[in-house]
Amino acid sequence: MVTLKQLAEQLNVSVSTVSKALHDSDEISPDTIERVKSLAKLLNYKPNKLAVSLKSSKTNTIGVIIPNILNHFFAKALYAIEKEASDKGYNIITCVSNELQSKEIESLQLLSNGSVDGFIMSIAEETQVANDFDHINLLAQQNIPVVLFDRVSENIACDKVIIDDFGAAYEATKHLLSEGRKNIVLFSDIEDLSVGKLRTNGYTKALSDADDYGRQPKTIILKSDDAIEAVIEKTLQDDDTIDGIVAVDNVSGVIALHKALKLGRNIPEDLSVIGFSDENILKFTNPKLSTVSQHTLEIGKNAVALLIDRINNKGVSQPITKTIRTNLVLRGTTR
Repeated sequence: MVTLKQLAEQLNVSVSTVSKALHDSDEISPDTIERVKSLAKLLNYKPNKLAVSLKSSKTNTIGVIIPNILNHFFAKALYAIEKEASDKGYNIITCVSNELQSKEIESLQLLSNGSVDGFIMSIAEETQVANDFDHINLLAQQNIPVVLFDRVSENIACDKVIIDDFGAAYEATKHLLSEGRKNIVLFSDIEDLSVGKLRTNGYTKALSDADDYGRQPKTIILKSDDAIEAVIEKTLQDDDTIDGIVAVDNVSGVIALHKALKLGRNIPEDLSVIGFSDENILKFTNPKLSTVSQHTLEIGKNAVALLIDRINNKGVSQPITKTIRTNLVLRGTTR
């Protein structure tokens, strides 16, 4: 591997001159810069990243921890994070917690030894259920910046990127009410998560704010160990007056639509369905599912921007929460 010293010896200049020339320093003449860069290119010189990081106390690497790589939302967020980080001159190291707190702790311990400049992460389900965030708060004591996205907690003092989960569910429910729906049900398999609770609260609030809605909110919690399809189908079979569905995760909306069609319900004449889903599932539904668009790419992009700013300005300001606007995309499953 070619070193700065070897370049300097061949050019008969100092190592300092070579280094400054490679960085286009004003102290070095244009001719010398051209000579240095030409030889560096010819010999395929690459900077020693470890030496650079030791000198600058920066690795230009971001640790990313996501709960589930098979979830399209997190896969797409990871894509956006990697692309934005690369555009900004950063690499990423990705770990997957698989919704386990122990894996989350292990990943943080593995990378917080100087391997990365900061973390972007979404909290594992086990961590949220336990309401135990000591391992994340410990990073602040070590002066390691963290940006949380999607799944966050008020008990963690760090920058965050979220959507208005409460408001998104509120607006989705409000739209169903505007259609004249009288029996609106909510399906959720993320009720243990912060985002699930906020969406359920938004649905409940929209119904309570409606003067002419005469029913109590009906929330169907879909546990991961349940037969989700069977629960949704039975719910629709047991109550044929259900005329509106808000599905607050990216699976149950599609299942509810398919089960309703199987039971002979006319969509959207008899029943309207709104999901929280990304475009990856739309090609599999007929009619096309109305959804809350979460703008996942914007979430990833803003998480990187916040983290890099925090890396460069540690301790300068109070934690920032960036809220990404959602929008309700009406398609064939609503009127």
